[in-house]
Amino acid sequence: METAALKNPLSEGLRLERTPEPCTVIIFGASGDLTMRKLIPALFSLAQQNLLPASFAVVGAARSPFSHDEFRDKMKSAIEEFADVGPQDANLVDSFVSGIYYNPSDPGKPDSFQNLDQLLSQIDKDRGTSGNRLFYLSTPPSLYAPICKALGQVQLHDSKGWTRIIIEKPFGRDLDSMRALNKDVLSVFEEDQVYRIDHYLGKETVQNIMVLRFANSIFEPLWSHHYIEHVQITAAESLGVEKRGGYYEQAGALRDMIQNHLFQVFTLVAMEPPVSLASNDVRDEKTKVVKAIRSFSHEEVPHFARRGQYGAGSINGKPVKGYREEDQVDPQSSTDTYAAVKLCVDNWRWAGTPFYLRSAKRMPKRISEIAIQFKRVPHGLFVDTEASSPTEPNRLIVRVQPDEGITVKFRAKLPGQAINIRNVNMDFDYGTSFGKKSPEAYERLLLDAMLGDSTLFARGDMVEASWELLMPVLDVWSEAAGDKFPNYAAGSWGPKESDDWLGSEERQWRRP
Repeated sequence: METAALKNPLSEGLRLERTPEPCTVIIFGASGDLTMRKLIPALFSLAQQNLLPASFAVVGAARSPFSHDEFRDKMKSAIEEFADVGPQDANLVDSFVSGIYYNPSDPGKPDSFQNLDQLLSQIDKDRGTSGNRLFYLSTPPSLYAPICKALGQVQLHDSKGWTRIIIEKPFGRDLDSMRALNKDVLSVFEEDQVYRIDHYLGKETVQNIMVLRFANSIFEPLWSHHYIEHVQITAAESLGVEKRGGYYEQAGALRDMIQNHLFQVFTLVAMEPPVSLASNDVRDEKTKVVKAIRSFSHEEVPHFARRGQYGAGSINGKPVKGYREEDQVDPQSSTDTYAAVKLCVDNWRWAGTPFYLRSAKRMPKRISEIAIQFKRVPHGLFVDTEASSPTEPNRLIVRVQPDEGITVKFRAKLPGQAINIRNVNMDFDYGTSFGKKSPEAYERLLLDAMLGDSTLFARGDMVEASWELLMPVLDVWSEAAGDKFPNYAAGSWGPKESDDWLGSEERQWRRP
């Protein structure tokens, strides 16, 4: 059980830097790419910034047979290759790696979890980690429930210190599987011990949405249907499915990106101001806005969603093959590599202002952004001047990646005697303004989990509400054959059907 601790609720969420209590991080799936490329480098970066406790350890757990020293060598190589922290202190690397252990673990073999229990108890004695444990499930989703049950069988969910568990997305692949997984996880852990991770929320620009809205009086008064015409949230990738065809065939763009990443970003844009930055106060408001989204029936899906699949084309002048020609992909696949949904929030703030969420593979460029389009001026004073040519509406654009920053697009008069008006940009760039590189998302999220701050993690009721909303789309798309696929060329901005859909609403997709 999570032990009670005195906390200042105003210091949670967007917190001041603090060092966690002594603890051990146990990574299941430790032989996989995520551990080597992200998790261990992120933990080392925290150590380099003096943000880890002096009494700290990492235990790798997987089916592969490694000794402690073999696993340490493997993780040392991962730090040297993937840790983007500038010049590395060899002594610090050796000190960090000396606190790494390994335990062969298989949820089908109860003895391996007994051995893990004994190893963790020994680490508590040797390194003073006080029985505080953070489990991280970096495994295929099919192992989430078995690992939780195996931890429960040896009472590892209820140590003498605090115990928390991080679960990677996807948390279920539809409403029924989400509910079943949630039931299995909560049969062992309490809700406040469960941290459903979404690495998008660890990105600096995503965290800055709350600061932009609630720390600046110039934005929040305009943040409603009175001034905002619509909002577009886009996550575009120039890459295809690479070597993940087998996974992507079971997922698709809607499951892979929109249900989790883009829904999380949407809630930060659309939520009401929380009463404080305490974890549950923020997550309450995020959940409320998801529950305020207008539901739609199976018959209404064509009015609220569009999908597509890329065919052969070119990216940066180089020819690329279509999705159906990718490795481990069905030649007749109907999997969506492009998905777009319209969300209508039925509350006083947003009535009549739609949110469009769009994600796709094989777009012309890799970019994630939030584009807030304001309503046009109610009375055109300049219609009889040369400014009467069509112009873009005012927009506030939050760039999540790759060049993190904020742009305000507005109209200004060109120098000269005549009144000539042009659209101009006012830019804020993170790297230029602050002179430092944004930290990796996993650094923030791992540190928050060790601190017991769940603000940037999804709560179960919100995950369930998002699946419930999208189930009609998943049902309709699963029943309809993809006989019109592919319907957009790699390197284009998506299917014509999606452009026509927005055109029918007198809007158009932004092309970043």
